[in-house]
Amino acid sequence: MIGGIFSMFDISASGMRAERARMNVTAQNLANVNTTHDENGNVAPYCRKRIYFKPGAPTITGSNILGVSVDRIDEDTETEFIKKYEPGHPDADDDGYVSYPNVQVPLEMVDMMMASRAFQANVTCFETAKQIFSGSLQIIA
Repeated sequence: MIGGIFSMFDISASGMRAERARMNVTAQNLANVNTTHDENGNVAPYCRKRIYFKPGAPTITGSNILGVSVDRIDEDTETEFIKKYEPGHPDADDDGYVSYPNVQVPLEMVDMMMASRAFQANVTCFETAKQIFSGSLQIIA
């Protein structure tokens, strides 16, 4: 058996950490749903961020197999920006269109719910491991 009883805690903790990162990325996307400028003030819509996971969490579980960790966070350059006809807007192009971020609120809300439920599932696994460990100690004592 790899790791023993404490591996259950580590695996659940790695899942909670990964899902917290997914919630942070989703929150960042939602916070920038109407951002039409970059950090330097140039007209450039915010580009939606995506998060990818990989199996294994060497820093938490000590294994490349057990647990989960964030592989990378990148920008969604495949999805087009949302163009709206607003000729009076200061960020409108010559044709009167404003480019808004490629963030779709319903999709982000679904991602947030999935991350929240996966986080809760890991909390439940952690609590179950704690009960198993506690029960084992009561049997021994």
